Amino acid sequence: MLTPWVISFFTVITVYFLDRWENKHIKSLFDWVPAILLAYLIPASISFFMDVDYSQADIHNFSKDYLIPLAIIAVMSSLSIGQLKAIGWKPIIVFVAGSLFIAVFPVFLGLGLMDSNLVNETLINQDYWKGIPPIVGSWIGGSTSQLVLKELVECPENIFLSVLVMDNILVNIWTILMFQTIKKSKFLNKRFKITDITIPEDLRTEAKDPLSPWLCGLILLGGVVACNFIIESFVGRVVILSFLGLVLSNFIPIWNFNFTLKIGGLLIIIVMAVLGLKLQFATLGFNTSFLGFLIVWLVGHFVFMILIAKLLNVNMAWVPIASMANVGGIATAPAVTAAYEKKWMPHAIVLAILSMATGTFWGMLTIYLLKSYFVT
Repeated sequence: MLTPWVISFFTVITVYFLDRWENKHIKSLFDWVPAILLAYLIPASISFFMDVDYSQADIHNFSKDYLIPLAIIAVMSSLSIGQLKAIGWKPIIVFVAGSLFIAVFPVFLGLGLMDSNLVNETLINQDYWKGIPPIVGSWIGGSTSQLVLKELVECPENIFLSVLVMDNILVNIWTILMFQTIKKSKFLNKRFKITDITIPEDLRTEAKDPLSPWLCGLILLGGVVACNFIIESFVGRVVILSFLGLVLSNFIPIWNFNFTLKIGGLLIIIVMAVLGLKLQFATLGFNTSFLGFLIVWLVGHFVFMILIAKLLNVNMAWVPIASMANVGGIATAPAVTAAYEKKWMPHAIVLAILSMATGTFWGMLTIYLLKSYFVT
């Protein structure tokens, strides 16, 4: 039987060389399925045809402890503060609008459909309303916020398990959809008559004699190892490594930006290959009414951000980026971004970190609104 390590290694090598193969048919494939998305789907396909579940394999812990943190510090160390400031406030407004919609939409929908079967039977009588705050935590803050909010709302285990299954299915599908949506950014900009579609110039300048790639790599790896040793919380590591990456890129005059951007992109592919091992095409049983509610909720979140982006006249590429920063998180947000513009990967990580930092608080707002205006 193939091990998850072998599958991941095979996936990365395959995607790496296919992406560089000058063949018109292969190039056509990557027009529809970006390299990063292919890295996500290959392991899932292999595990599906082998009928093996790799979702609990040790490689996921290794990825969380080393691969994801290393990708974060690498990508963040390719960012200059000047470049970040050049992005402006509009993408952040789009992102916050997406978070706000996730937090408050269930309450308004519940008030509007108070006499419906969905509200009376599924949400109230079956207590599925207690599954809403963990979804908010998952879609904005990630697994940490999800677990915290589960405890705060006292969500029953059977409902929480059902929520986890449906959440996993939707997020996997949503990730694939966002990969395709961001490739349609030019069409959306034209359709909505967006004029502010410029990609910010890279304000940093590469040093004449930058640090060797080996030395840069050792510094990045040393930072990850030290952070793992000192800080136990994954969220804490992400925040510290992000700031450390910014320090390296902005305070070391001879920092090798080109290397860190390239290695960051490669690490994102590796992380996506590992994440693909968790993707299960076969689904378990779930409440169809609640699933329909989640679909409407998620699609509404996207439509609302499109409206905000239109009002702000901001590049529509920021809509799928902001959505993945909310729903996808620290690994998938820069991956989706790379399918459009690799220079924006650090900014996607910043939005994902903002999501992780605020998810629990948005969920607490949802609980308050549910208990005040919806659940009697």
